[in-house]
Amino acid sequence: MNWLRICAAVVVLGWSAVPAAAHPAPFSFVDVRVGAEAVELRLVLHVFDVAHELDIESPPQVLDPAVLAENQQRLVEMIEARLRVQMDGVPLALLPDAWSDAEPIPERQSLQFTARATNVREPGVVAVDVKMFPYDPDHQTFVNVYEDDELTSQAILNDTRTEYEHFMGSRQGRFAVVQKFVPAGIHHILIGPDHLLFLVGLLLLGGRFKHLVLVVTGFTLAHSVTLTLAVLGVLSPPSRIVEAAIALSIIYVGVDNLMSRGGRDVRVWIAVVFGFIHGFGFASVLREMGLPTEALGWSLFSFNLGVEIGQLAVVLVVASAVIALWSRSQVIALRVAYTGSVVVIAAGAFWFMERVFGLGGVG
Repeated sequence: MNWLRICAAVVVLGWSAVPAAAHPAPFSFVDVRVGAEAVELRLVLHVFDVAHELDIESPPQVLDPAVLAENQQRLVEMIEARLRVQMDGVPLALLPDAWSDAEPIPERQSLQFTARATNVREPGVVAVDVKMFPYDPDHQTFVNVYEDDELTSQAILNDTRTEYEHFMGSRQGRFAVVQKFVPAGIHHILIGPDHLLFLVGLLLLGGRFKHLVLVVTGFTLAHSVTLTLAVLGVLSPPSRIVEAAIALSIIYVGVDNLMSRGGRDVRVWIAVVFGFIHGFGFASVLREMGLPTEALGWSLFSFNLGVEIGQLAVVLVVASAVIALWSRSQVIALRVAYTGSVVVIAAGAFWFMERVFGLGGVG
C-alpha cells in the first residue's frame, strides 16, 4: 500500500509543477470514507480534464467561480454518470443535491467535490466503479477507502480496470468474502475439465466411499498449500509449465489405472503429489479475480472451501455410480475403468501437446 501513497504524492507534485498549457499527468482521486452512520465521498479532478469536458480552451479558466457556477449542474451530471459506489451490491443512496459546489484548489490546479449519504447500514463490501474521463485512455483514478478515518485500502483504476471491491474489516466484510469466493471455488472446479478429469481418473477403480473421499481431501489439502504459496508470491512457476504438468498428471493417473493389478492402493498419495501441481493452476484463477489484500486469508479459505464442496459433489455422483457398478458386475466395472482410463490418457495427452506447443489450454 505504501507504493500507492508514494505514487499519489508524485502525482500531486507533478500536477503543481506542470505548466497549464501542457497535458498534466492524467489522474483523478476518489476517497470513500465509511463511518458508523454515514458515507462520505470526495472527488478531485484536474482542470485540464474538466476543461476538455466543458469545451473550455484555457484550463485555468475552470477555477473561475463564475465559470464553475455556470457549469455546476453539468459537472454534477457528469460525476453521477461516471462514478458509481455500491454497498453490498446496492447503489449508495446519496442525499438530494448531495454533491457540493465545485471547490477550486488552485495550488493543485484541481477541483474538489464532496457528497454524503446518511443512515447507511454498515456494509460488508464497498464497490467503486469509475471511468471519469473516457476521452483519455491513459487516465487513471486513485481510489482510497477509509474505515472510521483510517486508510485501509487503495487501488488504481484505469481504462481497462474500472471496478474495485473493498471488503470491510468487520464480520459483515468476512461474510461478504465467503459469499463471493465459495461460489467462485465451486464454479472453477466444475468448469475445469482437467481438474475434474484428474479426479474422475482417481475414482474409476472404485473402492469404499470413505476412501474415495479421503483421496479427494488429500488432493484439496495438497493444492491448498501451493495455492497459498503462489498467491503470497513465495513460489510462482511459469503457468505454461504448470499447465503442461497438470496434463501429465492426468496421463499418469490413466496409466496407473491400466497397470493396476490389485496391489496396494496408492491413490491418496497420487492425489497429494499431483495436488501440489494443481494448486498452482488454481492460483492463476485467483490472481485474475483480484484477491482483496485486506481479506487475503478469508478469501483463500473460502475459495478452497468452494473447491472442496465442488469436488465432493463430483465424488458423490461419480463414486456412487462407480461403487454401484463394481457391486453389480466386477467384469463390466473393470472394462469401464479401463476404457475410461484410456479416455483419460487421451485427453491428458491432447492437453499436454496443446500446452507444450503454446496453442492455449484449459485450466
